[in-house]
Amino acid sequence: MDRLRLAALAAAGALALYFALFGGEYSVGELRSLDRQAEDLSRNLVALRAEIDWLRALADRLQNDPATLERIARERYGMIRDGEILYRFLERSQLDTLTGGR
Repeated sequence: MDRLRLAALAAAGALALYFALFGGEYSVGELRSLDRQAEDLSRNLVALRAEIDWLRALADRLQNDPATLERIARERYGMIRDGEILYRFLERSQLDTLTGGR
């Protein structure tokens, strides 16, 4: 009888240990998954902080640096100063589209 009781107690202990490691809400697999998720979120946070820093620097340049404003006005909007001549170079396909293929 003592052997049976000892075997039942060992089996119950083994089941409890198995459930503690691999079952339930906080299993080893779930904890590993959460660790990977936390690492991914940390990497994303670092990237987002770098992007925020870049955007803040750009905003500062736009507010305080006239050369930056001029560069953007020239590049994006084709603006020129008085007395300058703007030359635009088109690709062959763009030229064909404009002239109707002539």
